[in-house]
Amino acid sequence: MSYKNKAYVSMDADNDLRYYNLMKAWKQNDNTEFNFYDAHDINNIFDKSEESIKAGLQERFRNSKVFVLLVGDHTRYLYKYVRWEIEQALNRNLPCIVVNIDGKRSMDSEKCPAIIKDKLAIHISFNSKILQYALEHWPASYELYIKEGKTGAYYYNDSTYRSLGL
Repeated sequence: MSYKNKAYVSMDADNDLRYYNLMKAWKQNDNTEFNFYDAHDINNIFDKSEESIKAGLQERFRNSKVFVLLVGDHTRYLYKYVRWEIEQALNRNLPCIVVNIDGKRSMDSEKCPAIIKDKLAIHISFNSKILQYALEHWPASYELYIKEGKTGAYYYNDSTYRSLGL
């Protein structure tokens, strides 16, 4: 049994891969405290059949403790993999962090995929400080809210952003 300590990041790879790459750059930068254990480092998927890809992604999910969804202009239209990844995260009861790459600090009703709009998730802007804060704090809040039977879109208030210098 492997230790679940990874962050699974889902995105529109055709249009928003640069934001995921920026997250990886934040992690490598010595001048930032941003850090995450990337589930995509677990395995390389060489066979490009849908079955093989999803099997490889399942392995990544088995080692994940949190799900991060990067939401861009086209994310809500992606069903083959992004919707499937969201379904996997929800079925596995992973704490979900929805990151609006356009900077919106709450649920973006126009861009957020419908499948996660009313689910228990924190919606944040794309910034290393608030994302690090969410990675560190949202899983515990998520567990508490689950026990209390709560659901829906959550977001951090302006004072949280201000406390992080944002």
